[in-house]
Amino acid sequence: MSYVYFNPNPERKKTIDCTIRAICLLTGWDWETVYLGTTAQGLVMHDMPESDAVWGKYLHDLGYQRYPMPDACPYCYTVKDFCYDHPVGKFLLKTQGHVVAVQDGDYYDTGDSGDEIPIYYWS
Repeated sequence: MSYVYFNPNPERKKTIDCTIRAICLLTGWDWETVYLGTTAQGLVMHDMPESDAVWGKYLHDLGYQRYPMPDACPYCYTVKDFCYDHPVGKFLLKTQGHVVAVQDGDYYDTGDSGDEIPIYYWS
C-alpha cells in the first residue's frame, strides 16, 4: 500500500480535475474521453461535471456500483486503511471535496491523500 503519483492530464496540469483523473484509472480510459463523457452527462443533467450526482450517474451508467464505507470507525478510517483492506482491484474513493483512485492496494493521485477519510467508494 503506497502513494503513486498519477496525472493523466495531457498537459500534466495540476488543476481541479481529481474526479477525471480517478475515473481514468478506474476505467483505463484517457483524460479526454472521461472529460467529454462527464461533461456530456453534466449537460444532460444541467449540472457541472464535477458534481457528485453527475459523475456518479456517469459511473452508474458504465456499470459501476457505489458502496458505503465500513461504519466501525467512520472518522478514522483513511484512504491508506482502505488500500490495506482492498489489496486487489480498482476503486474510486470519494472524500470530503476530493476523489482518489485505488488500484491493487496503492492510491493514485497528484498529491499524497492517504490520510483523507473516504465517505463512499465505487467499484
